[in-house]
This record gives sequence, structure tokens and C-alpha cells, in this order.
Amino acid sequence: MGRTGGISPRPGRHVRRALCVSVAAFLAVSCGYGAARDDGPPGALDEPLSDATGGGAPARAAEPPGLALGGPQRAQTERAAAALAAHAERLRQAERRRVAAVRNWRVERLPLRPPPPPDKKPKLVSDSGHTAGDGLPPVITRVPTKDRVVFLTIDDGYEKDPALLRMLRDLDIPYSAFLADYVANDNYDYFREMHRDGVAIHNHTLNHKELPRLSYEAQRKEICGQQEVLREEIGTTPHLFRPPYGAYNRDTLRAAATCGITAVPLWAEEAWAKRFDWGRGDRVFHPGDIILTHFRGKAEWGGTMPDMVRRTLKTVTDQGFAIARLEDYI
Repeated sequence: MGRTGGISPRPGRHVRRALCVSVAAFLAVSCGYGAARDDGPPGALDEPLSDATGGGAPARAAEPPGLALGGPQRAQTERAAAALAAHAERLRQAERRRVAAVRNWRVERLPLRPPPPPDKKPKLVSDSGHTAGDGLPPVITRVPTKDRVVFLTIDDGYEKDPALLRMLRDLDIPYSAFLADYVANDNYDYFREMHRDGVAIHNHTLNHKELPRLSYEAQRKEICGQQEVLREEIGTTPHLFRPPYGAYNRDTLRAAATCGITAVPLWAEEAWAKRFDWGRGDRVFHPGDIILTHFRGKAEWGGTMPDMVRRTLKTVTDQGFAIARLEDYI
């Protein structure tokens, strides 16, 4: 297939890499030898994959000299080969759907896929200049990682645009939501649908008040109260909390810890429908940066949430980064 509208239908290397890992595991378990390598360029989506990557008809595993598989072993090997071929085809179809979604949603470039999640999550400590102490959840604006990934987070819950859910689902873009009950509570069904898509829902207080102006007990009520609401409405108890306006003091962190909060992710950049704000003078992403945006629409932004997603994806992809799932790292 040729290029259409500047978008290449070629899958990313993650597809070939996933297939090669699967082939290596299959060969090692079923035949006891060798691992496949990925030395070639990524192939076009509608070019048949070779037998080594599971495309076309399931390939019969080669038998090393001197090894003759009996009936049960041969049947097991053939079932494994068929399962591998089916997995390869699912990957190919998923990538085709993503390419189609890029065109349908008028995204300029195919977003990069993130790498596999780390085997071990990095240890978090509060960023320089932020409050830290024993028993207090760390306050961060970026995740300590060398992966070229950033994280998309959406605050409050005011605008509930169905197109946002469809777009991010179609493009397979991970994101996290931090809900404030006072604006989310008129339609928790929207956020339940979001959660069914695999989106983690976190705490942004009950009433979006400036917490340092409140007493310790009042802050605790705002945070713990929203924990209870989200447990009842969504069915999960969050471990991440973002204070409204990014404003907090030591009492905020103490209160959050008693409510089961383990980390306080703030942000390094902010995305809007018509602009992108940078927290640093270099105006570039750093690995692990957290991006903030809000559930908003034309009335406040002069643009839609899909407009915001298009701008964010272009900015992230142009700098060679991928959007990863925050909860895979913290």
C-alpha cells in the first residue's frame, strides 16, 4: 500500500519485536533451541509476514538434526504455531485500525507506540523544591525514567465529550483522569465508561478548593471524601492525588497519606485546544514528563477536546516521544 495523506501504513518496530519475542519463546519451549532476531526493517501492513513472524499459513516448526517429535509433541508444536499466527494477525489488525483512526480523526502523524512497561517501577522522591518527609507521598512533575515517554492526565470532569472517549480509544492512547466530585457527579456513567476502557481514575478532591487555605481536618475531608465517592461510583480506591491548582502544604500531604495516597503527580506541561504551555525554558519534553489538561470544550477553549488531543499528539510525536500509561510507572 502506498502513502495516503502523508501517513505510512507501516507498523512500528514494536509489532515485529513482539512477534520475535513470541517466536523465540515458542521455539525455546517447543523445540529447545535458538532465539529469533529482528535485524530487518519494519514491513508494510499489507505485505504478508514471513513464516518466522507468524504471517500467512501457520509454519511447521523446524526440527533440529536428530530430534524427531512424536505425535503428542508434534500436535502441541502445531497448536503453538497456530496460536502464534493468530496473535500475529491480531497485531496486524490492531495496527491497521490505528492507521485508520489517524485518518478518521485527522491526526497529522501516526503516534509512536510506548515501550513495554518497566519490570520494576522506579522509586519516587519529591522533585527539588517540593515538600518531602518521612511518611509523606512524594510530589513529582515527572517520572524518573530514561524511556522517551510522557504521560497525559486530564483534570476535574467538567466537560464530558463522548468524542474524547472514542478518539483516544480508536487511537489506543493511554491517559489518566483526576476527578473532582463537584463537577463529575452529574454523570459518573461517562467516567465509568472511561474506566471500562482501561483508564485509571484518581483523586482531585470533592470541591476543588485551594487546600492550603483549609485546616488539616478540612483538607482530609476533601481528599478522603473523594476517595469514598470514587470507591462507590467507579469501584476503585485511587492511590494518586492531584491537589487543585497544584497548591498544597505539609498538612495536605499528611492528610493525603492517611487517605491511602502514595504519590502526588503535578505536571511539567499543560495542553490546550489552541496552544501548548511549557514549564521549562527549553520548551522540550524530558523523559517521564507529566502533561496536564482539563475536561473542557469550546465555551472555555474556543476548541474541542479532540482539538487538544490532535495538538498534543503532534507536539509529542514531533519530538520523538510516545504517550505511556502513568500507572505502569508509578
